Amino acid sequence: MPVITISRQFGSLGSQIARESADLLRYRLVWRDLINESALRAGAPGAALAMIDELGLLGISLSKREVQEFRKALRQVMGELYKEDNVVILGRAGQIILRGKRSVLHVRVIAPAKLRAERIAARHQIAYENALAQVKASDENRSKFLKRLFKIDWDDPLLYDLLIDTSQLDVTQSARLITQAVTSLPGKKHAGVLS
Repeated sequence: MPVITISRQFGSLGSQIARESADLLRYRLVWRDLINESALRAGAPGAALAMIDELGLLGISLSKREVQEFRKALRQVMGELYKEDNVVILGRAGQIILRGKRSVLHVRVIAPAKLRAERIAARHQIAYENALAQVKASDENRSKFLKRLFKIDWDDPLLYDLLIDTSQLDVTQSARLITQAVTSLPGKKHAGVLS
């Protein structure tokens, strides 16, 4: 029942790597739909917007009760995905919630801020300075998300089994590295890797 959690920095190519890894392994990719389902279960639809708002542009503030209910629902949904197996979970504290579970590979995708800003500027055709501000805002908001919900440091390398720096590896190389790592996890079968 291999499950992969992928934490990524904005502009690190983590979303593309998650998608390609899921395709190679024939796994289901779960991302924002996880947030929406968790928010609905928690009875706090505003939590979905707050969690998707990676740049902090909406200024949504959640009450302590909403945070607790959202955290509880997120744990429940992620637990169900873990039992489902053959899933790539992108973001949303999978490295915390599924920490210590058997046959789970926790991946962190990173790149230097300057490179991430260059990628964002090119992709969205915006000024480098604006892209760098977005990178910094995203890093800060993702860090706050994990501190607020789980009291952990997003940058702690001990939360991850595999760290990938995309300044040296492209999307395909990174996805293949993940598939190689997950297929060598002990104890459980996997769906198989596409050639």
